[in-house]
Amino acid sequence: MHPNPIFRSQDHRKSLNFAAARGFGMLSINAKNGPLAAHVPFVFSADRSIAAFHLMRSNPIARAGGGAALLAINGPDAYISPDWYGVEQQVPTWNYVAVHLRGQLNILPDPALEPHLRALSAEFEARLAPKPVWDLDKVSPENRQKMMRMLVPVELDITEVDATWKLGQNKPESARVKAAKSLNTSATGVEIAALSALMEK
Repeated sequence: MHPNPIFRSQDHRKSLNFAAARGFGMLSINAKNGPLAAHVPFVFSADRSIAAFHLMRSNPIARAGGGAALLAINGPDAYISPDWYGVEQQVPTWNYVAVHLRGQLNILPDPALEPHLRALSAEFEARLAPKPVWDLDKVSPENRQKMMRMLVPVELDITEVDATWKLGQNKPESARVKAAKSLNTSATGVEIAALSALMEK
């Protein structure tokens, strides 16, 4: 995470809510031959103390059997041109949001998989409203069991939340807002618009 404390958020609720809204991150553990990583969709428990996801049974992280882990959630990011600030003697930078969740990785017993898959699809299907909700019952029991044999349910028991919200807080407000507006008009895409909006706030 960024070492400058001005960019480090101690508002864990805000960072966890941000992570929940993203719902996708990179899981990493240390292994004998170096770091292992997997990209996973996840859902939180109601109190945001546990992130639940699943892995392919053949994934090296699943085979490692648990232990200390990091779930990194990246937000919007973009290059920021010094020309955009309207202030002299500036240099290029990169603005971004990132949330790191550390804790204990636990491989759960197989019966926990189906409830997890139902919760995961329910969370993300609800975001597609008014589209009719898809659920696991639309897959035959035979095919469902075949698919689930390849997966393992996993949880991260969160013990530490670390977040960087690098949005130009070290610049005068007028310069930050100018850069946000320039960013918003210089590129296209949801991520750029989201970063610009966060910078303006």
